[in-house]
Amino acid sequence: MSEQRPDVVTEQRPQVVVIGAGIAGLTAAHDLAVDGRLQVSLLDGSPRTGGKLLRGQIAGIDTDLGAESVLARRPEGLDLMARLGLVPTHPQTTTAAVWSRGRLRSLPAHHVMGVPVDVRGLAACGVVSRVGVVRAALDRVLPATDVGDDVSVRAYVGARLGGEVVDRLVEPLLGGVYAGRADELSLRATMPQIAVIATQRSLLRALRSGRSPAASGPVFAGLAGGVGRLAEALTAAITAAGAQVVCDATVRSVDRLPAGWRLVTGSAASPTAIEADAVVLALPATPAARLLAASAPLAAADLAAIDYASMAIVTLAFAASAFAENPLAGSGFLVPAIDGHLVKAVTFSSQKWGWYDDVASDLVLVRCSIGRFGDTADLQRSDDELVAAAVRDLAAATGVRGIPRDAVVTRWGGGLPQYTVGHLDRVARIKAAVALLPGVAMCGAAFDGVGIPACIGSGRAAATQTLRGLFGGGE
Repeated sequence: MSEQRPDVVTEQRPQVVVIGAGIAGLTAAHDLAVDGRLQVSLLDGSPRTGGKLLRGQIAGIDTDLGAESVLARRPEGLDLMARLGLVPTHPQTTTAAVWSRGRLRSLPAHHVMGVPVDVRGLAACGVVSRVGVVRAALDRVLPATDVGDDVSVRAYVGARLGGEVVDRLVEPLLGGVYAGRADELSLRATMPQIAVIATQRSLLRALRSGRSPAASGPVFAGLAGGVGRLAEALTAAITAAGAQVVCDATVRSVDRLPAGWRLVTGSAASPTAIEADAVVLALPATPAARLLAASAPLAAADLAAIDYASMAIVTLAFAASAFAENPLAGSGFLVPAIDGHLVKAVTFSSQKWGWYDDVASDLVLVRCSIGRFGDTADLQRSDDELVAAAVRDLAAATGVRGIPRDAVVTRWGGGLPQYTVGHLDRVARIKAAVALLPGVAMCGAAFDGVGIPACIGSGRAAATQTLRGLFGGGE
């Protein structure tokens, strides 16, 4: 009888589940999967991965229907593109206008999120009235404004420069990023460059004295074919690294076990249980609050207090001849809410990104953003109504003639978290409470920034935290 060799014992790898496949969750899952020491599962309740990164077609052309650019001056986005072998492209123009008081007007030559650096530049751009310019100049003689622990953007900037600067410059820029309102958004969370000098008596003097030379290099980056390719490449890389990606898998509960966590997916009639050594919650605040209600009630309460704004993007494809009499200039324009128009921002995609010349030289593609926090009535209109209203606003602002050849409406319900007054303290409390849960990490737009690079950085931090918790080291 031959001697029997003992079976080779293979140590089971820890199981980690990432819940949520937006860009933050994809990044976290990717970093965990390529580490090689884990079994990684990525679950998402929607039919696809990518979250707000979505590509689709209009008039037969591939284009972004969600986020369409990456802030290039934060390194995380470009670094991830490089890791995935993607080659970024940069805008041909980033010169934006404001549709204010009946016409398109340039932004001040120098500004910080719409806050003008000097009165001369404010007067030259014509966005605010002469009365508004005079009011802004009073900043130099008014007493200092007390900002306490945190105040709204309007409370501080309005006190220094007047309500017209807020309404026609600051709020349109903040609306483009957060779809929020200046009287509710936190100065510290949304305008940290202003918050750090807010204790000085004059805002204008502080801005001028603290002005540094203009940063070199492009401000934004994208990808030919659409920045949504980033999510597609991440998903492919995660799968290639051996992780499991499961869509249409809503997680109904996350319960603590003596060692690890038990997740339940599927319907109440046919639930599926998954046990994990660690969990990464890469979800909007509302569903994250629901999953943490039992294990971290204080964190859940703070998460539930984070509001979200819904929005829609109307993507239009016009024949190039529609702009023959009024050629487009710049990358697009912002729209003050005070003027009562439906659109809040417009991007001239074909002008902004040169790669469209190779695939749509006879078309002009335009993106119209609709929806500000609290404006639910506008988004209840039908797709056809939104398209018609967007075309009317576009014609009034630019003089475009005729109707578009094609139109696509993409709706983002609860798409943008609102960084309201006290947001940074709220996030600090959430993180402190979740840190007490062994094997749980969180990431996403609700915490440290809504842009793509910020979410990538958030996902990477969650992955690093998870690896350290499981193995006691870094990446």
